Formats: sequence, structure tokens, C-alpha cells
Amino acid sequence: MFLNRSVQNPHHNVNTPSFAANPNYVGLVRFLMQPFLESPKTLSVDCEISHTLKKAWIRIAFDSADKGKVFGRGGRNIQAIRTVIAAAAELAGQSVYLDIYGSTAMGREGMSFDEDREERPPLPKTRERRGNNGPRPVAKPRFR
Repeated sequence: MFLNRSVQNPHHNVNTPSFAANPNYVGLVRFLMQPFLESPKTLSVDCEISHTLKKAWIRIAFDSADKGKVFGRGGRNIQAIRTVIAAAAELAGQSVYLDIYGSTAMGREGMSFDEDREERPPLPKTRERRGNNGPRPVAKPRFR
């Protein structure tokens, strides 16, 4: 028994183009990022789509003061945004790359997040002991 007999056809139409055919990456990124920003007007989103390679490149920039909120503790917020964008791209049969830039000021804030990671100096090497290979001092545990 149907409660509403006035609806003859289901609500979805098979002939309408789906979201997966051409995702609106710019709108999706703006929707996901704006709640984390103090001034959403500073958000700049640029999207480049290659239909032959089936890839999309999204570049975002915002005020560097909002960097902590956008990334979140341990990068959880930005990882969630990347996951949602990747899911939309997967529905369209594409892969997506998200580059994050800081403010327009030059320096570390003006670089991409990935470039920032690449510029870090290598970790210091551990010191090798020279000569005296005798026993190491033992730290005694403290009891109270």
C-alpha cells in the first residue's frame, strides 16, 4: 500500500547528467574550507582539469593566520577535505591533487605544503663513538 499515490515516477531521472560526469571542484572546496576560515573572502581556489590524463589539479590559497584551523590537529581537517575531493574525483573516473599555498607574502608561507615538506633539512646523523668502546653508564631507577 502506497501512502502517496500522486507520485507516479520515482524522483530520480536516468536521463539527467549526474554529478560524477563533471564535478564542481571549486564549489566543493569552497564549501568544505570556508567554515575553517576567519575571513572566507581570502580563500582563492584554482582548478585545472586534464580530460586526456583524467587528472585534476586544485590549488588553494588563504590567509596564513587560518593555517592552523584549516590543517587541524595532526592534519585531520585537511586530510578529511582531501578524502572528500578524492571521492568526488573517483566518481568521475579522475584522480585529484590538492596543493595548498599560504598567504601572498614570500617565504615559507608562500610555498605549497608539499614544497614546504621537501625543503626541510635532513635529520642529523647519530654520533659514532670513537675509541672508548667500554661499557656505557647505567642509569639507576629512582624510588620514592
